[in-house]
Amino acid sequence: MSLAVTDALLEGEKVGLRCEDGLIAAIGPEVEPVPGDETIDAGGGPLVAPLINGHCHAAMTLFRGSGGDLPLMPWLEELIWPIEARLDDEDVYWGARLACAEMIRTGTTRFWDMYWRPEATARAVVDAGIRATVGAPLFDHDGDAAQMRRSALDSLPALSDLHPRISPSLAPHAIYTVSEDSLRWIAALGAERGIPIQIHLSETAQEVEECLAAHDMRPATYLDSLGLLNERSLLAHGVWLDPEEMALVSERDATVVTNPVANMKLAVGGIFPHPVARAVGVAVGLGTDGAGSNDSLDLLSDLKTFALVQKHAAADPTAIDAAEAWAVATGDRAPLLGAGRPLSVGADADFLLLAPVSAELGIGDLTAGLVYAASGSIVDTTVVAGRVLMRGGVIPEMEEIVARAAERARRLGL
Repeated sequence: MSLAVTDALLEGEKVGLRCEDGLIAAIGPEVEPVPGDETIDAGGGPLVAPLINGHCHAAMTLFRGSGGDLPLMPWLEELIWPIEARLDDEDVYWGARLACAEMIRTGTTRFWDMYWRPEATARAVVDAGIRATVGAPLFDHDGDAAQMRRSALDSLPALSDLHPRISPSLAPHAIYTVSEDSLRWIAALGAERGIPIQIHLSETAQEVEECLAAHDMRPATYLDSLGLLNERSLLAHGVWLDPEEMALVSERDATVVTNPVANMKLAVGGIFPHPVARAVGVAVGLGTDGAGSNDSLDLLSDLKTFALVQKHAAADPTAIDAAEAWAVATGDRAPLLGAGRPLSVGADADFLLLAPVSAELGIGDLTAGLVYAASGSIVDTTVVAGRVLMRGGVIPEMEEIVARAAERARRLGL
C-alpha cells in the first residue's frame, strides 16, 4: 500500500511525502506521487508530527461527566471502582474505540494505557488503526497477590502477539495499592521480559506522607529500592517529586508523564515542576489521564494548559517556550514513549495534516500557534502507518462508535 501527500507545508517549505509499507519512503520539495498511489492534496496545510498521549485510561470515556466534582480518593472508591467491577469486554472495547476516535480526531496517534480487560482495549486500538502500549492495572491491596500475578502473566502473551501496533506493559496501579513483595515481583518480571512498567507516582501529597510513614522514604526512592526505577519505567503524574527525587529519576533514565488538566480538575494541590525536571535531565511526556478525570482526550488543548501552568507556577514567562512544550507533546523529550524520528525517511508513516486555513494558525509562528492558540479542531487529516484514519475532519465510523459507547455507558448506569 502506498500513499502520497502533495502541497504540504513543512517548516515553511512546500513538500511532498510518499509512504510505502507503513513507512515514509520520501519527503521533500521534489517528491511527487507515482502511479498507483493513494493521493492527498494538503492544499498548503502544515505537515506536523503527531502527538503521543503518555498516560491514559482509554475506556474511561464511559465515565465522562460522572462524579466530576469529587476529590480523587472518594471519586475512585465511591464511584469508579464499584462500577469498574462490573465492566465486561464489550464495555471496554467500545469505550476504548470512542477514545481512539477522539484521539484520531485531535491529532494523537499513540497512547499509553492502563485499564481493565486490556485485550479488549488492544482490539479497539487495532480496529481503530492507531498505536498503544497497553497494560492491565495491577492491584493486591485486598491481599490477593496470587490473582494479581496471574492477571499480569495471562495478559502479556495476548498483548505481545496481537498486532505490531500494540506493545505490552506491566501496570502496577500505585505504591499504595500494590504490596512491596508484588512490586519487587513486577520489577523482576519487567527486567526478565524487557518490557516497560507504568505506574502512578506522587500524584498527591497524601501519597508522599504515607510512603514516608510506612517506609521512611519518598515515593521515587522507594521505587528505586525495589528495582522499579530504570529506563523502562514510566511514572505518571510526578506532581510531588522533590529535587532529590528528580535527580534520582534522571540518573535512572526513567520517564515522567505530567497530566496537568486532570491534576487541576482533581485539585491535587500542586504542579509538576517541569523546570526542575528539565534542569536535571528528566525525560518528560504529556498525558491527558482518563476521560473520567479530564474529561477530554484532546492533548493539543491540554498542551496550552501545560505550558501556561509552568509559567504561572514559576512566576516566570520564560519557564518553558513553545518549542519545548511542543517537543514534550510529540514525545521528543521522552524516548520511551516511542516517537522515534518522525517525518523522516524510514520512520513510521504517522503524521498530521492541519487545516490549510485556520484562524488559530493563519498568522504568526506555527509552533506558538499550536501551543497557545490551537485545539484538536485544527487537525484535518490523521495518518498512521500510511493509512488515512481521518480526512477532512471526518472519521467514517464516528456515529456508530458514539452510539455503541453510549449504550455501554447506559448498561453500567452512567
